[in-house]
Amino acid sequence: MRNRKLGRTADHRRALLRNLATEVIIKGKIKTTEMKAMELRSVVDSLITLAKVDNVHNRRQAASYLQAVTTKDGKTAVQVLFTEVAPRYASRNGGYTRVTKLGYRRGDNAPVASIELV
Repeated sequence: MRNRKLGRTADHRRALLRNLATEVIIKGKIKTTEMKAMELRSVVDSLITLAKVDNVHNRRQAASYLQAVTTKDGKTAVQVLFTEVAPRYASRNGGYTRVTKLGYRRGDNAPVASIELV
């Protein structure tokens, strides 16, 4: 499957995917358009695969991609990824996310989907 442009420039698309990936890791589930969810799935899966091997290099790579936001507990997205999310999938070889189609958005009739961590 080739990458989708999502009607944005390359910088805008990268920023969008970074923000969405950070929210999925922190919250576990978000609701967005179907195309964004399909594109986001590969980004989140690769971040979780990266986090399964906990070393300084992988933490720096994840930190350079994820936004520097903190949760209510005071943890950053990178800490949540390496301490909570990655250990859950230690014995799983991919397929960490699920995309569920939810119907159409009222107003512009855009197809909406939910992406969540399995």
